[in-house]
Amino acid sequence: MQRNTTLQRSALVLAFAASTLALSACQNLSSPTVRFDRQVNYGDAKAVELVTNEFGSTDLQMIAEKMTGGLLETGIFQGRPTVTISTVKNKTSEYIDTTNVMNSIQTALVKSGKVRFVRSINEMQQGVDELQRQNQSGLYKQGTTAKVGQMTAAKYTMEGELTSIVKQSNTTKDVYYKFTLKLFDVQEGTVEWQDEKEIRKTSKR
Repeated sequence: MQRNTTLQRSALVLAFAASTLALSACQNLSSPTVRFDRQVNYGDAKAVELVTNEFGSTDLQMIAEKMTGGLLETGIFQGRPTVTISTVKNKTSEYIDTTNVMNSIQTALVKSGKVRFVRSINEMQQGVDELQRQNQSGLYKQGTTAKVGQMTAAKYTMEGELTSIVKQSNTTKDVYYKFTLKLFDVQEGTVEWQDEKEIRKTSKR
């Protein structure tokens, strides 16, 4: 009888060990495996980028710095006027996210504390949706919701354009970029400020 009890205990121990190993194997299979196929290093985001002569991060930074500096030097932003971003046309043969260029310019201007930006055309629908949600959903206390018809209109609007000229021979490729930015008075329709940034990039085989 004692021998049978010992055998039963041994069987239980073996069964428990087997189940533990199986569970461990399942966990190992389901756990994510991280492999490093190549070494990755962080670089200086402000360093000059010379991988190709296509539009790159250095070009974006140079344009943003030139436009921001020119705008702030004019003194046109006395009294923190309101500005909105209209269109930024990409007339190059490349796919370039021109919104990214304008975001950098807007960020620098907002940080200066000399100008206020109101929603652009592309951002306006989100503002309208939020106003409708607060005023029509019945979820909010009266007196705490944003009032319809109280948005501040823009005094100025920004319009940009990026163009390029590409020349190529058997050994050389030359790319010329020009970014133009204009600041319009919305009410009068006049150009109150305008500047350009030219960039030339040449590569040889």
